[in-house]
Amino acid sequence: MAQRSLTAWFTLPGLREKAPPTPAEAASFDALAPKLGYLSKAEVKRVREAYKFADEAHLGQKRATGEPYITHPIAVAGICAEWRLDAQALMAALMHDVVEDCGVSKAELIEKFDATTADLVDGLTKLDKLQFSTKEESQAESFRKMLLAMARDLRVILIKLADRLHNMRTMGAMAPHKARRIARETFDIYAPIAHRLGLNQTFRELQDLSFQYFHPWRYAALTKAVAKARGNRRDLVSRIEGEIRAAFAKAGLRVEVQGREKTVYSIYRKMREKDLMSFAQVSDIFGFRILTEEPLQCYTALGVLHQLYKPQAGRFKDYIANPKDNGYQSLHTTLMGPLSTPLEFQLRTEGMHQIAEQGVAAHWIYKSRSKQASSLIAQQANARWLQSLIDIQDETRDANEFLEHVKIDLFPDSIYVFTPKSRIMALPKGATPVDFAYAIHSDVGDHCVAAQVNGEAVPLRAELKSGDIVEIITAPGASPNPAWLSFVRTGRARSKIRHFLKDLEQEESRELGEKMLAQAMRVEGLGLPSLELDDPAAPIWHELATWAGSAGTEQLLMDIGAGRKIAAIIAKRLARLMAEQGQKPDALALTLGRFTEAPINESSITIDGSEGASVQLATCCRPIPGDEVRGYLGRGEGLVVHTCDCQVGKRLFQRDSEHWIRVEWSEEPTRSFEAGITLLLANGKGVLAQVAQAVAQGGADITHIAMGDDAPLSDTTETAEMNLLIAVRDRLHLADVLRVLRRTPAVQRVARAKP
Repeated sequence: MAQRSLTAWFTLPGLREKAPPTPAEAASFDALAPKLGYLSKAEVKRVREAYKFADEAHLGQKRATGEPYITHPIAVAGICAEWRLDAQALMAALMHDVVEDCGVSKAELIEKFDATTADLVDGLTKLDKLQFSTKEESQAESFRKMLLAMARDLRVILIKLADRLHNMRTMGAMAPHKARRIARETFDIYAPIAHRLGLNQTFRELQDLSFQYFHPWRYAALTKAVAKARGNRRDLVSRIEGEIRAAFAKAGLRVEVQGREKTVYSIYRKMREKDLMSFAQVSDIFGFRILTEEPLQCYTALGVLHQLYKPQAGRFKDYIANPKDNGYQSLHTTLMGPLSTPLEFQLRTEGMHQIAEQGVAAHWIYKSRSKQASSLIAQQANARWLQSLIDIQDETRDANEFLEHVKIDLFPDSIYVFTPKSRIMALPKGATPVDFAYAIHSDVGDHCVAAQVNGEAVPLRAELKSGDIVEIITAPGASPNPAWLSFVRTGRARSKIRHFLKDLEQEESRELGEKMLAQAMRVEGLGLPSLELDDPAAPIWHELATWAGSAGTEQLLMDIGAGRKIAAIIAKRLARLMAEQGQKPDALALTLGRFTEAPINESSITIDGSEGASVQLATCCRPIPGDEVRGYLGRGEGLVVHTCDCQVGKRLFQRDSEHWIRVEWSEEPTRSFEAGITLLLANGKGVLAQVAQAVAQGGADITHIAMGDDAPLSDTTETAEMNLLIAVRDRLHLADVLRVLRRTPAVQRVARAKP
């Protein structure tokens, strides 16, 4: 294998100096033709036809730089040609803006070219024709469309990345505030997607270009410092190069030695992470890459390097045995070179190197069987991520939430853990057993109750580390906990948990809505018609839902339970529809209903604590069984229960009395309820222990403790105020606890907290 000189290795990949084409060349097919040698004559002819179509469509349009607009599609197609994408992808690259900017329809593209090319162009087209409430919502929906099109055909995102790359390279003519916004979007979304798909060369360039526009002064200063350091360290680099070559020649190992330089952004990030005050403190801006012919030779070459220079402890990573999630394979090691200079080395085969730089694009680049085999890892790894996008989409209809999940999955670092059957799984750094459970299967995640790591029980929020053997313990009746959302790291886990909780909330809202409507119908002297689809009453429900503006009967009941519709009003309409079919109210039921439920908007609801998210107990007054209560049906918030003497509730009632209904406690509540109490304590040793003992003696549990004015007990104060939340069964139980506390010597005053 030939060894290349390092004299020109300081040029960043993707930023090599090239003679710029003349304006006429850039705007003609001649700028693209030399890159199409890998296509057949028939394919080149089709690409030329797409160019002519795009050229005519963009005729008269100019870019911000003043160039003809067609120069941009030609440049995008040129980048795609460097990745050796097929003719259809190049045609879509040339026409990627004709639908959005020129009014060309998808049907027209299908007729003139083919359905696949039209689908690619459509996947790249923004959703400008739809109406969105905010620009952010529009952007999120466009991203969702693009990513889902990508999941169906990977060429969509490759063309989009080429599009963004050329836009970033030519953004100098744009207004600074627009350039910063686009740079931030590129940095947050497109650069991570390039990394996730293994296009590291594109990833590094997008990061650097983004950094250039949102921190121009820092970029300029670091670029100047790197150029200066490059000249100052030339002798040292030449010495290291000579020693490396001599060592491999002595070992009889044929390798290719390449130099590499950290990108400007990676240097800036390292300075921030290590709190370095100046560029002079950055010691390892240069590194080397060793390319071998076979994977086994990578390990042999590693041994040669470790004999030549001393390795730094804990700075070796084997991504050949454990590839990254995007298919990346390489050995990484950091050695102490001459003059105690840290040197980073990457060792890989030529096939691994192409995968590392081009990622999934290598699938189109490779023609030989051996290199196709090398690219298979990247394809399989990214197929798993693309499938996860489809899974997330199936459970996330909100575009902003979908984008949030995708951002979570665009992680730069991975850990590698094992199932008890030795199956290896890649997860983001900081992942937990819950992430692991959902990565195995959604059913495992939904029913997860405990976890063991390396044979020992751990909390579900524990962070996993590479090499851990993880076992998930499930239970048939278990379900996801909302608290899991605070620590899970994968988009898949987050979307699955949210999907389950939404379904649960909708079911609870539906049950509450049915209950509220049934009780409102008693005021009308009628029973609730059957909800069975094949029942004769089905048309009534359909007409009622249409009148109420709900999508169907189920949605109508959920709207009532969530407070978006008032049960009494819906009941009156339903009673009228039933009367039209000859169903008259029962006289006795009507009399009893109206006697017990005087105002029609106060149909009573009985609660026992088992209602779930559809019924909330207000935190301002914390009602418990025995309190006189009433409920507020907030718009979309479900039923919020206040005590009748709650000042917050009274003010809300004065503003919006129509949304209040009567609420009653069940005779047999199913759980305990939190009540707030305030204590004035005489300061002294063991005061907290006395209070805790008194609460326990009263048969209650303390769920939260807070000191008044956030001041802890100290020796300098005679008294202190303490606020407790305690779990009690009802008002009688609370009274018992207060009596016990009043008998406690340290307690000078105790009362239930009032809002």
